[in-house]
Amino acid sequence: MKRRGFTLIELLVVVAIIAILMAILMPALRIAREQGRSIACRSNVKTLILAWIMYKDENDGNLVGGHPPATGDSPWVLNPPGGASAPIEEKKEYIKKGQLWPFVKKIEAYRCPSDKRNKSTQHQYAFRTYSIAGGLMGVNPDSGGWEIMPCVKYSDIKNPATKYVFLAECDPRGFNRGSWVMRPKSRQWVDPFATWHRRNSSTLGWADGRVDNHRWLGPGLIEWNEQALYNVASFDFYRTPAADDELKDFEFALKGYAYKSLL
Repeated sequence: MKRRGFTLIELLVVVAIIAILMAILMPALRIAREQGRSIACRSNVKTLILAWIMYKDENDGNLVGGHPPATGDSPWVLNPPGGASAPIEEKKEYIKKGQLWPFVKKIEAYRCPSDKRNKSTQHQYAFRTYSIAGGLMGVNPDSGGWEIMPCVKYSDIKNPATKYVFLAECDPRGFNRGSWVMRPKSRQWVDPFATWHRRNSSTLGWADGRVDNHRWLGPGLIEWNEQALYNVASFDFYRTPAADDELKDFEFALKGYAYKSLL
């Protein structure tokens, strides 16, 4: 008996069905992949915040330096002498010279898997994702900076459960320079941060040891952060919050921004 093959119409129907299934499944797969990256990011920040707490427990309540290459003598990580143009392996080696490395001997913990800068020529292959907020020994403890005097000891932090320590920064200059700062008195954003997790959210590690994701709302703020990631050449630091949902974003960030006093 002669076997009948598929007709052209039947083949087109099959192809159309496969295309429809792919169109349905691909967004779900992308969401699942991003959820996996977000979980890994939270795990990284949890590891870092616990190391940050262990450091102060072993150092009489003194906070680790939050400003690479150094604010004081004990920075949490170091930036390489070659700066942004240093090879990525050198950037990794100088992370290992920081004061938190004895507590976190896993180089992958310092980078969010959603951070694409390590494969970007315009970002000069930046590796480290996370930064410490400037008010937690991230500016000079003697003279201050960025309109604040920083907390030097854990006891300087007012209500640690409401103050974030680590966040994912998106510095467009080849690596995260210094600490992550904002201007409390001038009411300005200064450094961009990552909003690359689902629904424009970021991972935050708090001074009491907890970790969560926060969703940002202001369209102008989200666009500014995305510009730091995708359009480095035209990015400008400093941003005054727009009079929309971004004001809520700024108030949230300001409320969680620890410092000892204003200058």
